[in-house]
Amino acid sequence: MIAVLLFVAAFTADPVAAPPPPAATAAPARPSPLADNDLREFAAIAGRKVVGRPVGGPYATADKVLLIARDDKGFPVIAASIGFPTRQSLPAPPPTTLAVVRLHQRSETIVPGPTSDDLAFVAANKLPLFVIGEWARPAPMWEVAWVDEAVRYRTVGEVGEIGPWQD
Repeated sequence: MIAVLLFVAAFTADPVAAPPPPAATAAPARPSPLADNDLREFAAIAGRKVVGRPVGGPYATADKVLLIARDDKGFPVIAASIGFPTRQSLPAPPPTTLAVVRLHQRSETIVPGPTSDDLAFVAANKLPLFVIGEWARPAPMWEVAWVDEAVRYRTVGEVGEIGPWQD
């Protein structure tokens, strides 16, 4: 009899509220349009280590592209290393990418520096791009970033020291 009463009481009681829907997961934070110091220093050292190494694959004259992310401990790492056709705009990188390093085999500008494709990549993706020129030793390097609502670039020394922003 007690079992019947418990069953009836449970059946007539207010229904248990459904669990609340899971909270929407926050979208990953967009990377900063300006690289942190450790990313800049990492790009300067790791990027210059690649200078002069051949590019494998179907492209005779390819640019080298390194995608920089952070490992599970927060340290910068090279997430991907690929050859990419010269004189071609880079596609948008994966969302975990914090910066991109592009090594040009030849200078395509009269005054060495980032190409118009490099500047367009930063304008479209608001992501730091490090450009390294393989045509000289020591290899010159520039940081291209979205600064004050415009694409600007500056030189980066051999261990990450920086020059003034230029338009």
